[in-house]
Amino acid sequence: MHFLALSSALLPLTTRATNVVLSNDDGWAEINIRTFYNTLTAAGDSVVLSAPAENESGTGSSDAPATPLTQPCEYNSCPTGSPAEGNNASNTHLNYVNSYPVTSMRYGIQTLSPKIFGGAPDIAVAGFNVGANLGTTVLVSGTVGAATEASKEGIPAIAFSGTTGSQTGYTAPVQTYMTVYADLSTNVTQSLVASGKPYLPSGIWLNVNFPAVSGSTCSSPADFNFVLSRINSATSITAADVETCGSTRLPTETTVVGTAGCYASISVGNAVAKTDANATEQAVVLAKLQTILSCLP
Repeated sequence: MHFLALSSALLPLTTRATNVVLSNDDGWAEINIRTFYNTLTAAGDSVVLSAPAENESGTGSSDAPATPLTQPCEYNSCPTGSPAEGNNASNTHLNYVNSYPVTSMRYGIQTLSPKIFGGAPDIAVAGFNVGANLGTTVLVSGTVGAATEASKEGIPAIAFSGTTGSQTGYTAPVQTYMTVYADLSTNVTQSLVASGKPYLPSGIWLNVNFPAVSGSTCSSPADFNFVLSRINSATSITAADVETCGSTRLPTETTVVGTAGCYASISVGNAVAKTDANATEQAVVLAKLQTILSCLP
């Protein structure tokens, strides 16, 4: 199996800090996004979090201007009457937007990134989501909506989702699944960056899903293998996928995540249609991530 060592000794893979915009659909104060933020930062990346003020799960690519808060942000992370966009008083890299994931990601790319980074981000990541986003679920996922919006804005993007967990505030104790998913997400992000620009073909995003984590199963990042996959099942008229693992038909991400042995799926998607990319585009990702990819047994 191939895994870049992260955990307690997180080291950057590039000579310059990678500028990252991070969003989700579970909200800016949910513990998963905060754990991912901390892990990316510890790995040497420069990260701006720009996520909804409230839980906006299942809102897909909905979009609307942000409005002032008429009730507190989730987990009372900002008071009633707060402005439409705001930040943590002690860390201006942590930002909320009182609107949808798409709106939040765009605000991060168009407003926060130029202000904090002096230009566009190098990459955008969304998640890691509370719950998997497999198959047709990508059509309604706000986390996927945020990632595909970034791709449509010209920023390479990855959506991350984990099977284990429930909606939890950022002040709760960090659990094993959170650190495992954060390490795995950071591994994929930094591996893609290490492959060199352009990180992804234009209009392409990655959908990454992690299987369940428990105290006895898949409890360490080293237990995992990444497998290149499809978002949707193929039919008899579906064009061939990129050839890998002895086949021109990739397994579905549902099959990968459901296989015993801690397999995580990486699917290559078209940002506009939110469906599978073609074999040529899959081949680009296969070449870029070949050092971390494995095959199903």
